Amino acid sequence: MAAAPIAGQMISFLLKKENAKKTIEVGVFTGYSLLLTALSIPGDGKITAIDCNREAYEIGLPFIKKAGVEAKIDFVESDAHLALDNLLLNPKNEGSFDFAFVDADKPSYQHYHERLMKLVKVNREAMIKLNKSLAADPRIDIAQLPLGDGITFCRRLY
Repeated sequence: MAAAPIAGQMISFLLKKENAKKTIEVGVFTGYSLLLTALSIPGDGKITAIDCNREAYEIGLPFIKKAGVEAKIDFVESDAHLALDNLLLNPKNEGSFDFAFVDADKPSYQHYHERLMKLVKVNREAMIKLNKSLAADPRIDIAQLPLGDGITFCRRLY
């Protein structure tokens, strides 16, 4: 039930690319993706990690502690529906998260999506400006993927 290693690599890449500092994870299980996130964000970064099963989280906790990233994690033992709704009770949380990762009960994804749309920042304008600039640069070859705010891979030609 853990995230695939290739997905973990992509998550780490995206976090670093976006310089994400405040993230949210819905569905933690034993903490593999959580550990990757904690290792990928800066020292002052914070992760709100939501899962209804603290016992599973504690299986991976020794690895999180050994990596020295436990202080970045705010583990919330709760049903994710309730935890997300509680986050939205504080207006300061709206638009304050840089990144969200969901790996929980699939039938609830639409519910999570609606709440996360309110919690995650909008970076659309900056990404459009960057992608227009990259598309016009003859020195690079690009591939653009419609994931999240979009992912652009660049390969320098000369």
